[in-house]
Amino acid sequence: MIEFKLNGDHIPMIQLLKAVGLVPTGGEAQIVVTEGEVTYNGQVDYRKRLKVKKGDVVEFRGNKIMVI
Repeated sequence: MIEFKLNGDHIPMIQLLKAVGLVPTGGEAQIVVTEGEVTYNGQVDYRKRLKVKKGDVVEFRGNKIMVI
């Protein structure tokens, strides 16, 4: 599990994927989100600008990200 320490209120989903190194670019992050490859708190979510907050769990290709 990857722990991501959030500085502030939230982080957009595509920026989170990029920040933890699971995708190399924001463009690729947008593609994987819109294709339904990412789950947010256990459910597929297609929103690229989704505001991920502390306590949320994001999963992508077998990687689980816990936002703390």
